[in-house]
Amino acid sequence: MATPSARPQTVGFARDLATHGDRVALITETGELSYCDLATRVTAAAERLGTARRLVLLAGANRVDALVFYLAALTAGHPLLLTPSDNDTALRSLVGRYDPDVVIRPGTDGEGTTWLVDERRETTVHTLHPDLALLLSTSGSTGSPKLVRLSHDNLQANAESIATYLNIDDSDRAATTLPMHYCYGLSVINSHLLRGAGLIVTGLSVTDTCFWDLFRAAGGTALAGVPYTFDLLDRVGFEHMELPHLRYVTQAGGRLAPERVARYATAGRRAGWELFVMYGQTEATARMAYLPPALAPERPHAVGMPIPGGSFRLQPVDGIDEPDTGELVYSGPNVMLGYAEGPADLALGRTVEELHTGDIARRAPDGLYEIVGRRSRFTKILGLRIDPQRIEAILGQQGIPAYCAGDDDALAVLAAGAEGVDAARVRHVVADHCGLPPRAIRVRMEPELPRLASGKPDYEAVRRLAREEVVPPPRPGATVAELCALYALLLDRTDVTEDSSFVGLGGDSLSYVEMSLRLEQVLGPLPANWHTTPIRELLDHRTQRHPARTPRPWHRSLRTLETGIALRAIGIVLIVGSHIPVFAIQGGAHVLLGVAGFNFARFHLSAHERRDRLRRLWRGIARIAVPSMVWITFALLLTREYDLANVVLANSLFEQDGSDPEWRYWFVEALVYFLTGLAVLLAIPLLDRAERRSPFGFALALVGLGLVGRYDLWDLAHIRYHLSPTVVFFLFALGWAAARARTAAQRLLLTAVLLVTVPGLFPAGQTLRTSIVVAGLTLLLWVPALPSVSALNRLAGILAGSSLYIYLTHFHVYPYLRDHSPMLALLVSLAFGVGYGAVATRLTNRLLPPLGPAVNSSVSVPTPTDGSAGSVWHEGGRTPPGHAGRRQAAGRPGTRPSPPPNR
Repeated sequence: MATPSARPQTVGFARDLATHGDRVALITETGELSYCDLATRVTAAAERLGTARRLVLLAGANRVDALVFYLAALTAGHPLLLTPSDNDTALRSLVGRYDPDVVIRPGTDGEGTTWLVDERRETTVHTLHPDLALLLSTSGSTGSPKLVRLSHDNLQANAESIATYLNIDDSDRAATTLPMHYCYGLSVINSHLLRGAGLIVTGLSVTDTCFWDLFRAAGGTALAGVPYTFDLLDRVGFEHMELPHLRYVTQAGGRLAPERVARYATAGRRAGWELFVMYGQTEATARMAYLPPALAPERPHAVGMPIPGGSFRLQPVDGIDEPDTGELVYSGPNVMLGYAEGPADLALGRTVEELHTGDIARRAPDGLYEIVGRRSRFTKILGLRIDPQRIEAILGQQGIPAYCAGDDDALAVLAAGAEGVDAARVRHVVADHCGLPPRAIRVRMEPELPRLASGKPDYEAVRRLAREEVVPPPRPGATVAELCALYALLLDRTDVTEDSSFVGLGGDSLSYVEMSLRLEQVLGPLPANWHTTPIRELLDHRTQRHPARTPRPWHRSLRTLETGIALRAIGIVLIVGSHIPVFAIQGGAHVLLGVAGFNFARFHLSAHERRDRLRRLWRGIARIAVPSMVWITFALLLTREYDLANVVLANSLFEQDGSDPEWRYWFVEALVYFLTGLAVLLAIPLLDRAERRSPFGFALALVGLGLVGRYDLWDLAHIRYHLSPTVVFFLFALGWAAARARTAAQRLLLTAVLLVTVPGLFPAGQTLRTSIVVAGLTLLLWVPALPSVSALNRLAGILAGSSLYIYLTHFHVYPYLRDHSPMLALLVSLAFGVGYGAVATRLTNRLLPPLGPAVNSSVSVPTPTDGSAGSVWHEGGRTPPGHAGRRQAAGRPGTRPSPPPNR
């Protein structure tokens, strides 16, 4: 146990509000509040709470007053217990259990809603550890007496980490789409206040048009949601909304289906915003991992990599023998002090050093983590973590024997019949204690509870109930009475009449999607205001449109393939094919230089701290240079076609005579030079800050610098002009700028630069080559993904992931076969490179062990899927089936054929 500190601490972001001056802190439907004004109100509230530490219970809500009291408690050092303001059962339970000294909750007087401060005693009756700052229910579950104890350092560290990888600055404005008593919603508040950003404070649902009016008017840049939020966003047509300031969307609070992750990531890229999929628990002050947006389309199954400052390890689990699989254990400054199950625990210091998440995870070859199961029976339903065993115990205390289990959508309860007990009563008992809406609780009464032959509970039978349909699908042409019955079932109401409306019956965002889907089956497309329209009037809006057709089998198999992956796969085939030659189509290598820059910006220029960026960048350089130098050394010993300059990747630095073999590896040399030069530049704090402040402007400046080399104003391109690193750098910089472009105007500017500068790059008469480079980079700039099928995705992923190795080896494979069959030479060259890649990746991984907690971030090139600039090639072996776009690497080999010297 930690030794208590000498005096209570405070939380930095709450204490330092005034340092942000007159910047806007809070935006509501009625006005704005600056940081100075907010600090003044927080100071006044802190004075009201006093200097003597007391246990404060706050019924949290997305209201300015609630935020003020929250920050006041943190500033004054009062331990704060946050509960939901709309759940009296949970509030009474926690007040009875923990006996807080002060209770702050909303109350109503004759003039409107006010906040009531009930000072139950002037001094505390509890022993409060000096490090204790906040008490939260686990993962948003409500009413549980088991709380998470968080310290001041936990809150500050987690806010700093989130602000770092989301790159939050004082121009951002985030909406409070999640309740503040929920750790995810609270982390949005903390991280934005830390950076002097604005909060759009609202309790409106994302299904309300007023929410979007406020979001646009406030210049909202950030949205946060749990999986159910995305159901609501689908219903309101979010992907087609005009949200000019939106910069990123975050998702946590449970698993979002991989296909939806990929869809939203692609939609975001098209619209100019990024999707951050995140993983965490309240025990880690909200966040443990995030999936870099660039990897979301190809790795939607993954939870990502550790947040800055955190690390994972996998603890072996009995019965699980799969490699790189075990219980996920997290370490970091945001790990809780421990749990509290009663007032006596408030005196405890740190009792937990690392967090055993209870999740079974696999570390993929690319270094990303994937959750593959749970060690216990905990389940997350609608973002709330539910303990079925506790629900069973609660029902048992009321004389109702029951088995409980759940999935992502519903909690199933099989209860044994007892006198005076029916399904409705069971549903209400469970809803009151776990915070789920009744429609997410499926109850069946049975004479006896199901057991296996061993006598153990048959939980599979319970899980089947969770997957069953409990509300019969409505039939087209239903009557008013049948619609009333549907409302009654979904909203768990007995007072439904034909004059009732969804809102009038207490419908909320949790039931919105299911109700709207059911009604559409009956009525067809619904009117915009269906939720406020009486049931009888809804029938008047019934349309005569045909129901949507069932997708044809071929349509169901359609997938998308990220453009960068497609270009890498096509590029390496063009390179090898033109060298044999199977065909004479050039330009692939120069397209891939642009892809290399594109992926450099997406993966290496993440929000990591400067030292972390540089460490990963140098590691990425090594992952390109080492296997290249090893293979070229082997080729030198085998053929004597090269010299020492080739081995050390320095051929481009000397005035060679232009003989073909010596220039075969110009592309690898160019990449290593570019990455090394950029590592040196970004090591300068001033330039690193400039890139973070103006990502597109910085990249555009490099394009300008590259154009100086493009036209050889420094006279550095002695021979093979179009292969000289100084000449082709502008293509790398254009790819970088393409990744940073966020508006149509920026993309149009880059397109114009392409159209003006690429013509004339190649020797006279190579119009096709010029066209391919312009077309490929324009496609990369404007089209985020291409239609594809699963089999093609797998093939593209393998080729793109092994492209470095294919490029390195093909010069010494195809000569043995091309006279017999050029096509066979092409296929064998590709296959040999894939095989070499598998071996080289394993050896490289051993030579370059992870550098730290987040080594395999989206920026490093470590592995097959990493897609960083080091991964320009995307080194690292094969992409697992179905993850075609996984690597976002870039560079690809030389495009010129071997034989003719000046190709």
